[in-house]
Amino acid sequence: MRAGGSDARRRRRLTNDIKENLRELSVQLSLLNHHVGVRAELKDVDLDCLDLIVRHGPLSPSALARRAGLHPATMTGILDRLEKGGWIARERDPDGPDRRAVSLRALKDRNGELFELFAGMNAAMDTLFADYSDEQLQTIQDFVRRTTVAGHHATEALAAD
Repeated sequence: MRAGGSDARRRRRLTNDIKENLRELSVQLSLLNHHVGVRAELKDVDLDCLDLIVRHGPLSPSALARRAGLHPATMTGILDRLEKGGWIARERDPDGPDRRAVSLRALKDRNGELFELFAGMNAAMDTLFADYSDEQLQTIQDFVRRTTVAGHHATEALAAD
């Protein structure tokens, strides 16, 4: 019976350590994104929205607002700054519900600038991944994917309150 209690304590310590490391990772990634944004002359929220457009676009402004968890009225200022900075284009959406429908598309002209700013982290990740087997990488990928889904659900639950 003692071994079972010891195993439970060890598992609890391990899971708490993982949670603490994830919190620290969140802070470090937030700081990295902030510094990238400063160098690219983008506010943190602008960089987040640009990333969403790059990964999921083209998007309508309302779809972007939903993905970003922002009020649609907030999007106007963000989109104005991104467009003025040469990061995105607003284009008429021929498939939209009316003539005013707009689609947001990331402009590729400045992608290299962001890629360069994230190059240090990408290189560090490549070095880190080299230490793991394919099977371990699959486990890590599954963990990260499932953690992302859990975070998405927690965010939705808080936003709904």
